[in-house]
Amino acid sequence: MKNSIPSETQKDAISHFGFNKDNYRLLYIGLALNVIGFILMIGGGAESLDEFNASELFSHLRITVAPILIVLGYIFILYSIMKPNKKSKV
Repeated sequence: MKNSIPSETQKDAISHFGFNKDNYRLLYIGLALNVIGFILMIGGGAESLDEFNASELFSHLRITVAPILIVLGYIFILYSIMKPNKKSKV
């Protein structure tokens, strides 16, 4: 039967893995901000070619808020990738 306790080399390899819980949390926050931003940009089309609704198409939410959320999402994602792990004292 194999020993289920990881050896020192396995522990060392696991501790050098790039992401930890904080990195994943920031990554998921960034992905959620991107999804919300893209969802807010959806819509604004007319049902027929004869009508034009400028207030719906050029709404404040679609023109300013959604792109800001998308840029913030990408900032969160980049920070989650670049954030260094804290060295644990063993």
